[in-house]
Amino acid sequence: MDKSKIAILTTIINFDLYAKSSTFFPEGIQQYIIDGSNGMHSIHSIIYMMKKLKKFEIEWLILADEDVFFEKSELVFEVIEKMKKENYTVCGIRDGGVISHRIYNPYLINTFFTILNLKEIKLIWKSSEVLKNNIIFENEFEDDLKNLKGNYDVNSLYEPYYCFYLWLRRNGKKFLFLESDQPLADDNITNAVYFNNDLIFYHSWYARSYGENKMHTDRINEVMKLIGNKNIIIKDALPILFRDKSFFITNMMRKWKRKIEMKYDEIIKNV
Repeated sequence: MDKSKIAILTTIINFDLYAKSSTFFPEGIQQYIIDGSNGMHSIHSIIYMMKKLKKFEIEWLILADEDVFFEKSELVFEVIEKMKKENYTVCGIRDGGVISHRIYNPYLINTFFTILNLKEIKLIWKSSEVLKNNIIFENEFEDDLKNLKGNYDVNSLYEPYYCFYLWLRRNGKKFLFLESDQPLADDNITNAVYFNNDLIFYHSWYARSYGENKMHTDRINEVMKLIGNKNIIIKDALPILFRDKSFFITNMMRKWKRKIEMKYDEIIKNV
């Protein structure tokens, strides 16, 4: 496998946690960072990601949050091989019915971990078209959900980034959903993710609370202890950092504009 065509990207809220978790990231691939400390995340991060990476010859992109701790990072390459052979464009974990505290849309993926055929997505990418897909149509998808053990809502639009995955599904792109559970007796938040029954990583959640909230800091430290120093990988190159310096102001103006529009609509209705 040509690892020069594979990359991993993290939109970071907590740089201290990333400094620890990224030492377990897969070996031999370039790491990219989007600075999310200015409020950039969710669909804004995805659109920015597509803009910044269009000039790079990346065929496969792994999205992993800074609270993802790889146990067997090399398994991501096996997942990519399966995706290549079986024509999958997207891989990840359902955002409903799998993890007890994620009770949202089971047809879509949570961005804490995603593998994308970026080369294929670039060919059809139009951010304006993606944003039009923030809508649910009844009985649109035919996934077999009967084996899901948790709660879910097939009509949920809980996450703003859902439109990205809805757009991909509506463009006929094939999704590979990984298995996940919550195996830690004293931690009902962290989930583990598997490929062919083999543990790939733990996801602790609450990255923004690390170093701020004692309960979550202690809990996340315990997850890191499960991985141990044996899995630390010395990287060949430093991460490449992207930062949109104008995002905070433009996003604030966008919110103000939306509030004014909503207020105007309310006034018109009451006239």
